[in-house]
Amino acid sequence: MNIEDVLEEVRALRAADAPTHGGRTLAYVYDSGLAALDELGARAYASAAAANALDPTTFPGLLRMENDLVAAAAALLGGDAETVGTVTSGGTESCLLAVLAAREGRPEVADPALVLPTTAHAAFRKAAHLFGLRVVDVEVDPVTFRADPEAMAAAVDDDTVLVVASAPSYAHGVVDPIPEIAAAAAARGVRMHVDACIGGWVLPYLRRLGVETPDFDLSVPGVTSVSVDLHKYAYCPKGTSVLLHANAELRRGHYFGSADWPGYTMLNTTVQSTRSGGPLAAAWAVVRYLGDEGYLRLARDTLAAVETIREGIETTAGLRVLGDPDSTLLAVATEGAPEDVGFDLFTVADEMRERGWYVQPQFAHGHSPVNLHLTVTAVNHGCEDDFLTDLRASVEAARQAGPVAVDPALRELVAGLDPDRFSPQQFRDLLAAALPSAASGAGLPTRMAPINALLAAAPGRLRERVLLEFLGLLYRPSGELPVAGTPALPAFGT
Repeated sequence: MNIEDVLEEVRALRAADAPTHGGRTLAYVYDSGLAALDELGARAYASAAAANALDPTTFPGLLRMENDLVAAAAALLGGDAETVGTVTSGGTESCLLAVLAAREGRPEVADPALVLPTTAHAAFRKAAHLFGLRVVDVEVDPVTFRADPEAMAAAVDDDTVLVVASAPSYAHGVVDPIPEIAAAAAARGVRMHVDACIGGWVLPYLRRLGVETPDFDLSVPGVTSVSVDLHKYAYCPKGTSVLLHANAELRRGHYFGSADWPGYTMLNTTVQSTRSGGPLAAAWAVVRYLGDEGYLRLARDTLAAVETIREGIETTAGLRVLGDPDSTLLAVATEGAPEDVGFDLFTVADEMRERGWYVQPQFAHGHSPVNLHLTVTAVNHGCEDDFLTDLRASVEAARQAGPVAVDPALRELVAGLDPDRFSPQQFRDLLAAALPSAASGAGLPTRMAPINALLAAAPGRLRERVLLEFLGLLYRPSGELPVAGTPALPAFGT
């Protein structure tokens, strides 16, 4: 095949994906609305894609770019002359490394514990799973969804190696009370990590625009590390994140070295060994091009979009915004149970998809009811009315359809499943009952509200098992199961 034929196949395959530009996908992607930025990032990425950041002495240009990105993040997030950092592949890897460094920093603790508010990103649970830490869950305020400083302090004990808080939390867009939590951690000699993956590059600019944003960065006494993703509100190509530590000693634990084999001495700063220079070069180019004033302009546009969309949601009958968001994320809930308001948010998500929008359903968890997650970016400024018009039309259509009713037989089937003994055969049986078209190879339905309602009725642990089996079905070379209907399934991370 020639090059153009191959590229045409790529374009054809990409046509099935959710749009990454234009502001219609309100999760997973971050769009500045600046076409020149995409071209710059792509060209810079291509220029360094073959280079390998594994060895900074062989590729000193990549080393310079990484140090420059760390310096830019440190300047934005309260760093000083002692601050160090690492560029990673994304927020999850940054969180993993923060946990690993904390665990390695306390080798004398036999049963290391990780203290988390229940709203902390699931990446920290993944880190605990991978690195053998015990998670200590701390309930958040049931109205504001912010971490409770007193409860967090009470959860810290001699086995705690790291305390985590969010700036902001992904689910509700609120910033935890970082100064109080950091002070409590410091009083016990425990490290404190701030997950600012999604907010770290926009909150400082929102503050300059007059938004009262809580203190959260390395300037806060007791904060020992901060993570910030460049492929979010720094609008860099995926995947780049920065993990900052207050000093080199705190960072040391996530470095790895091994001379115990006949090859080169392996030295790694991240979980990865080989690291393409593409993401580094692309991020460096975008950050340098936009500069401080460019990011301030993008933050201003984003803020305008957030304010308009939030006001529109709060004046739409039956809808409300959970908590009091501090940044650019909104969680849209109903004013009561589906049977009280007469419609279901899972149906609203399907209706929005029919109108060309992707909004991410989030299942109920603790005090947080079922809601729709919105990540608002700069490109949404100027199309707020389009979004709100379609949202209101979707609510009306959902009201006409009524709340989603789960088949009693399916509900009974799910109630009889044990997540600890859930087998592939039980998954196939459930798939045949709930999604006969998928089980027969005909593909997934485009409307997922009945499936999401069924999943919502399942306990969280069972939901995990079902969706992991489903994920395994998707990732097969045969590619038998079309996935065009899956974007409204609230199963995947960011």
